[in-house]
Amino acid sequence: MNFLTSIPSPEISFIDLGPLRIHFYALFILTGIVIASWLADSRLHARGAERGLFLDIALWAVPAGILGGRFYHVITHPNDYFYPGADLLAVFRIWEGGMAIYGALLFGAIGVWYGAKQAGLSFWAVADAVAPGLLIAQGIGRLGNYFNQELYGLPTDLPWGLEIPFGNSAYPAGLPAGLTFHPTFLYEMIWNFAAAALLIFLGKRLQLQWGKQLAVYFILYSTGRLWIESIRIDPSEIILGLRVNIWSALIGIAIGVTLLIVQSRRHPGLEPSIWLEGREPVANSAKKPSKTEKEPQEI
Repeated sequence: MNFLTSIPSPEISFIDLGPLRIHFYALFILTGIVIASWLADSRLHARGAERGLFLDIALWAVPAGILGGRFYHVITHPNDYFYPGADLLAVFRIWEGGMAIYGALLFGAIGVWYGAKQAGLSFWAVADAVAPGLLIAQGIGRLGNYFNQELYGLPTDLPWGLEIPFGNSAYPAGLPAGLTFHPTFLYEMIWNFAAAALLIFLGKRLQLQWGKQLAVYFILYSTGRLWIESIRIDPSEIILGLRVNIWSALIGIAIGVTLLIVQSRRHPGLEPSIWLEGREPVANSAKKPSKTEKEPQEI
């Protein structure tokens, strides 16, 4: 009986359908966005929003997130894009890989805030609805890194070591041929899926609202990213001896802890509504007795 002794790298990263070239990286990113949007919409609907309302928000959040993710990646990997003779158009070729989640979160949050405001929804309610789907989308997106043969870690002889062809430009310079590497894309994918399930459980069990699920998202994701990033060996900018994404993860944990503490103190109870004041649909508004009407007596 033959057992798997390593994970082979795929030989292709795209398929051609006539004149159309479909990159698996882009396909997985889009799949993650669709699933995350559907889940966020379902979670908002469960709290009283109309079906499909989140799609109006996604029209602002998704492009902003993609722009922010690419921008953050490029500015933290300048040597990959800006050098003598470089093709500057590579900055815009997102399908070739290179998206940074923390940049996507920052810009995407701005898109969510604006989209939620236009839809009449509370930003915190929308952020909590989106949080688990973000983790799922990130996990699915990591499959794109597998097909691009990127995001791997230190050499390892473990049975799940990732094969990287020696002739591939991604193979670390100075290392001998025949090595296998920690599949950090797989580690993060598993972590993200597990964290999404845990976040949904905690959200229901502890009734986390007012942005507290978003806070827990930051803590869970950034904690996993911290240890995964510590074993990656792909090129990265170094600040005070640490990879730039380790600093990003530390900041992410700090943001999550701070947000959780602040919102727990400011809002110990549940949100009265997912709607902004005065924006709740008439059909969803409970009829309140006027000052001239007497409330019914309990029997």
